[in-house]
Amino acid sequence: MQNGHLDQLDATDARTVVLERAVLATNDALAAVNRQWFADRRIVALNLVSSPGSGKTTLLERTIRDLGADLPMVVIEGDQATENDSARIRAAGARALQVNTGTGCHLEAGIIGRALDVLAPQADSLVIIENVGNLVCPALFDLGERAKVAILSVTEGDDKPAKYPYMFAVADLLVINKIDLLPYVDFDVKRCIANARAVRPGLEAIAVSAKTGENMDAWYSWIRRSRVG
Repeated sequence: MQNGHLDQLDATDARTVVLERAVLATNDALAAVNRQWFADRRIVALNLVSSPGSGKTTLLERTIRDLGADLPMVVIEGDQATENDSARIRAAGARALQVNTGTGCHLEAGIIGRALDVLAPQADSLVIIENVGNLVCPALFDLGERAKVAILSVTEGDDKPAKYPYMFAVADLLVINKIDLLPYVDFDVKRCIANARAVRPGLEAIAVSAKTGENMDAWYSWIRRSRVG
C-alpha cells in the first residue's frame, strides 16, 4: 500500500480492508442493540479506555467507594488475562464480570451484550466498562456506551494525544490521572489538554488523583451530569 490510497492496494490488502469493514459493521449493529438496551432501562454506560498503567482500576475503586451507596453500578472488566482487576472491583463493593480476551486487544459490542446478560444491571444504574489497556484498537469499536472516557496518567507523557490521535478524537472526556506525581515527572497538563483539543476541539478535561482524591469531585460531577443528559 502506498500513500494510504485504496486504489493502490493489491488484492490481498483489498480483501483485508473488506474484512475489516465487515467486522466493524457487524460490531456497530450489535452496539446499536446494546445502546437501545441501555436506553430502555435508563442505564448509563461508560467505556473507560487508556494504555496499561493509567490507573483506571484505582479510579474505579475510589469511585465505587465514594458513590456506590447512592448510585448502583456494575463493572465489566476487560484484560487479556487474570481476574486481578475484577477482584479489586468486587472488594471495593461493586459487582463485576471479568472478560479475558487472550490475544485480543479490545472489547467488542457482542462481548458486552453477553456480559449484560450475566450481570443483569438494574434500571437507572451505571455500567462501567474498563476496556483492555490499549490506545489504538478500542478506539475503533463502539460498544453502545453513552460516552468514551480516555484516561491518561502524568507518567505517560503529555504528547500522547498527538501520538495516538484517533483515541482522543473519539473521546467524550479526558481524565488526566496521577496528578499527585506532577512534581516528579516532566508533564505539562495544559499542553496535554491542548494536544487533545487539537484532535477533538472542545474536549472536556479533568485532572485528578485517584490515589489522594484530589479533584475527584469534578469526575463525580461529570458522572452525575452524564446520567441526566
